[in-house]
Amino acid sequence: MEITLDCLPCMLKQVTEASKMATDDTSIHEKIMLDAIGVLSDYKSCRCSPELAEKMHGVVKRHSKNRDPYAAVKLRDIKSAGGVYPLLKSYLHGGDGDLYRALKIAATGNIIDSAIYSSVNIKGCVEDELQKGFVICDIESLEDKLKRAKTLLIIGDNAGETVFDKVLAEYLLRFKISITYAVRSAPIINDATAKEAYESGLDCCADIISTGCGAPGAILEKCGDEFVSLFNSSDLVISKGQGNYEALSDCERNIYFLLKAKCPVISKKLGIKTNDYALYEINKERGRF
Repeated sequence: MEITLDCLPCMLKQVTEASKMATDDTSIHEKIMLDAIGVLSDYKSCRCSPELAEKMHGVVKRHSKNRDPYAAVKLRDIKSAGGVYPLLKSYLHGGDGDLYRALKIAATGNIIDSAIYSSVNIKGCVEDELQKGFVICDIESLEDKLKRAKTLLIIGDNAGETVFDKVLAEYLLRFKISITYAVRSAPIINDATAKEAYESGLDCCADIISTGCGAPGAILEKCGDEFVSLFNSSDLVISKGQGNYEALSDCERNIYFLLKAKCPVISKKLGIKTNDYALYEINKERGRF
């Protein structure tokens, strides 16, 4: 998905936040901002927003010498998400443990995104957000394919969200399917790496691998061979969050995107309103079933 002009102010705001998390030194903040503006001016050299974001956050890491500015935030988010895990399980079983609720739980985890929300009352938000349905919902074709598929690749998004994704993965095991969960290869914003996926306990229901890409989105040409091979060979792919949508929405294989549209650019692209939820299938004709 191409970068739009509306993406640029958001990027700069994100880098401002990251710089303050990385260091208290205002002189370094200034250096970061000046260099980041230079990177931003060359945005047309990037294929998608996640590629630009990786470059922008690289400036933060280089000047601050802090490779993981969001480390404390990620730990906080995982702890907070763990605190609502019983609520998530209760919601799931309240609907006879159906697929729709499992998917809605995973999509709701998308609210725990420090790149968009600087602070969030997770329990209160989760209770409210679980009551909102999908505006786009291609669940019928997904359920049909799950009954026949042998392998599923889930591409993760933010760290706190992994707790919500664990509920989904645990549910999907009833389909007798092998699940692989892919995470970022290096810290970027508050996205999940293998460290956070293991801390959430996802390894109890899925094999955890790295995309081989440190951008906040699985940019295929930058991903590792193991991930690309699984991406191409898996019977099903579920992609979480906006960053992965921006990186993969123009690829050629069948994918289910599971996300909350948190900005006007994404919502316009999907034809929905900002803050709407979507389970959206692309390239239906290229599905394996």
